Amino acid sequence: MGNKVDTTTLESDTLSASASASASASASASASASASASALILQVGRRVFDARKSKRYSRRELSERSGVSTRYLVQLEGGDGNISIGLLQRLAIALELPIDELVRCDENPTDESARVATLYQAADDSVRDQVMRLLDPEALSVGKAERVCLIGLRGAGKSTLGARLSQTVNIPFIELTAEIERSAGIPLSEIIALYGEEGYRTLEADTLKTVVASHERLVLAVAGGLVEQPATFAEVLERCHTVWLRAEPTEHMARVRAQGDLRPMAGNPRAMAQLREILLARESRYRQAEYHLDTSGKLVDESLSDLRELMLSNHIFDRHTERSATTTREQ
Repeated sequence: MGNKVDTTTLESDTLSASASASASASASASASASASASALILQVGRRVFDARKSKRYSRRELSERSGVSTRYLVQLEGGDGNISIGLLQRLAIALELPIDELVRCDENPTDESARVATLYQAADDSVRDQVMRLLDPEALSVGKAERVCLIGLRGAGKSTLGARLSQTVNIPFIELTAEIERSAGIPLSEIIALYGEEGYRTLEADTLKTVVASHERLVLAVAGGLVEQPATFAEVLERCHTVWLRAEPTEHMARVRAQGDLRPMAGNPRAMAQLREILLARESRYRQAEYHLDTSGKLVDESLSDLRELMLSNHIFDRHTERSATTTREQ
């Protein structure tokens, strides 16, 4: 029976080969997992570094804020730290980031999206708003509906152009200051006398929210100083399409005087200098408006035409509204 096959030997060889293949696969999987873990640690270190720099924290300052040692931060940012979830959570809190921003897995560790996300999280509201306007303007427009808010210094033409624009597109026009007086039942001067500047600003914020909540379509003119109230101005930027009406300081002053208000110049030789100082102080805030319109050296009709075209070309108001208003006037 020399041709008889030794089945015991074959089974043993098969099991040995299977065990060897299994061990090889296990070693490969282990190596792959190790490489993946190392890559993630590198990413976490990079994200912590980027977030720390965006906050302008030194390692010592971040260490004091988080309770994580400076020595460990050096290791972590260098890609050598095997950080625990507890310590990572401390760092996330100190950096004002959700922990998932630090530990998410990217397909490409060099992807700039991670850095952009970190910088966005660290930015203030005004910067975030500008970023979203660029990246997703349509989404922002939905929340703003057909509300337009005119901002700028006194004498920029907010009241005149606002009233004329509202007639052209056949929607309501509201001056926020007049609405505050109407709601309070007393003139602005008495509001200030009774409640002070702080009380007035509270009324201003509350009235703005009421007006916005009750009007999907609106042309709104606000006081020039509203931009100095961060929360109220943020509400305007979020809920309205904003237009900065600008002009030369001399024109601002001349327009106010032409309206019969001589107070800005009365007994004040520094009136023009002060106006320039106010404009300079507020300019960075005014520039946050979506649209800028220079009315310097223009007649009202010219500025109105520019403003109307600005709104229509950016689809703030549809042309059906424009045609309806034109037909009504012709009748």
